[in-house]
Amino acid sequence: MVLTNPVVVSIVLMSLLCLLRFNILLSIVISALVAGVLSGLGVEESMNIFIQGMSGNIETALSYILLGGIAYAIAQSNLTRFLIHWVSKFVGNKKILFCLFIAFIACFSQNLIPVHIAFIPILIPPLLALMNKMRLDRRAVACALSFGLQAPYIALPIGFGLIFQNIIKDNLIQNGVKVSLADVTSVMWIGGVAMLIGLFIAIFILYSRPRDYVQTRLEKKELVEEEPKMTPKDYGVLLGVVVTFAIQIFTSSLPLGALCGLVVMVIVRGIRYSDVDKVMEGGLSMMAFIAFVMLVASGFGAVLKESGAINLLVGEASAMMGGYALSALVMLLVGLLITMGIGTSFGTIPIIAAIYCPLALALNFSIPSIILLVGIAGALGDSGSPASDSTLGPTSGLNADGGHNHIWDTCVPTFIVYNIPLILIGVIGAVWLNS
Repeated sequence: MVLTNPVVVSIVLMSLLCLLRFNILLSIVISALVAGVLSGLGVEESMNIFIQGMSGNIETALSYILLGGIAYAIAQSNLTRFLIHWVSKFVGNKKILFCLFIAFIACFSQNLIPVHIAFIPILIPPLLALMNKMRLDRRAVACALSFGLQAPYIALPIGFGLIFQNIIKDNLIQNGVKVSLADVTSVMWIGGVAMLIGLFIAIFILYSRPRDYVQTRLEKKELVEEEPKMTPKDYGVLLGVVVTFAIQIFTSSLPLGALCGLVVMVIVRGIRYSDVDKVMEGGLSMMAFIAFVMLVASGFGAVLKESGAINLLVGEASAMMGGYALSALVMLLVGLLITMGIGTSFGTIPIIAAIYCPLALALNFSIPSIILLVGIAGALGDSGSPASDSTLGPTSGLNADGGHNHIWDTCVPTFIVYNIPLILIGVIGAVWLNS
């Protein structure tokens, strides 16, 4: 039965443990072992697969650690006050404008300047004081960041979106559905519309009320400083940030970009040589936990894939299908479960496409409907998963002062405002495209 499938049991267990505020890292490890044992792998083999699978996110984890050092260096410079001063003049006390501005900037991280989550620990912590001054609910900002990290790659064939839509195209072709990139782009805008609706629900309705956070002395000092001035040290830190982004873009290696940025900061004295250890320790304290969550999330995904329970889940779900609307709903819900566990939309597409393409063809779904179902089924769960960089990234910035909870302030809000519209509009869109 679907409810006793190891994937379902382990993901429900992980979600419950996280909602009960049990340690996220331990929740993922325990859930992975439960999935392995229920699949017949045994505890020892499951742990071995888990440990080997952790290497899948090693680059992302290293990126988080190095970016933490850069974020700490920025926090110690006048760039924080300069940024707050500039954004304050631009948005004033308009909370909705601030959230839309953050979503707008986040969208650029997926296409115009494809740095993904790299900008968050650099941009967001300095703005926490301004958010506190506006009494802005950080859950709205978490939703704005998650929108910018996900909607562009779903809807636009640019930057990470080009990679995502090419993955959809290639896997559909491999599984008997002949499509072009233009075909994929022509329907995936529907997913972007669903995300936009979710964003508006978050910032205009659910999280529009004032919310107070504890302010530190440093924040109060930053708020009263009206004319920040750039020093040679600040220019050195800024140069390091520019180098980080430039190297990442040209080499497609975020760890290399972050390392080069830190080295440049030391060379031009944005970071004093004697303070390097202090900066890295500060970066570790800020980002190490999230980096380890990314590692164990990759191990969890490896156990799920190796167990064979995903294919079993899809097969069991297929027996529940009947009619276009119900079949589309079942496909999307299974995609949600898989992505919640694996934590990546990009890695879910090959799994979904391999099973759903022949199934959808047998059920007489049209080509545009199949594209939409596979694309949205893969994207579902990226917002809301405790192990996704689309939730870990926003938390890394918003929790810099310890005032933002990963599960209740990032995962739950983003799950509600994005996955529900994606499912509803995905079902409606699939039926509409099939008519």
